[in-house]
Amino acid sequence: MEERTLTSHLLPAGERAGGVSSARARTTTRTLLARLGVPAAGVDDVVIVVTELVSNAIRHAGGVTGFAITARPGTGTVTVEVSDRVSRVPELRTPAPGRPGGFGWRVVHDLTDTVRISTLDRNGCGGGKTVTVTFTGERLGFPGA
Repeated sequence: MEERTLTSHLLPAGERAGGVSSARARTTTRTLLARLGVPAAGVDDVVIVVTELVSNAIRHAGGVTGFAITARPGTGTVTVEVSDRVSRVPELRTPAPGRPGGFGWRVVHDLTDTVRISTLDRNGCGGGKTVTVTFTGERLGFPGA
């Protein structure tokens, strides 16, 4: 039996890159997860991570060039992918007094099961990256996961 997936993509073909806001990504995420029946606490965690990834792409990497969220109802697994224009990989830092920032990337790591970064190279000139995070059904609070 083939497993069914639910996927939402922002930035369909022809839409200008950078047109994804944190608010739009949150709305898309909540809509998809509602269709899957993810428990409220799990939805909140995914929405927090989506907000961090999108806002980091906007703030530090020239905007969002791709956004996809895929839910697999059979396992309760949710995968989020956010792409941007900068190949530089974020660093997981220890927060320090007097040094702003660094908390969001840690939150992404703390709330997800896996974090993977793929850098894109377009003709040796760099080309951005895609951050892919995965949440398991157990982490999202699915009964029996």
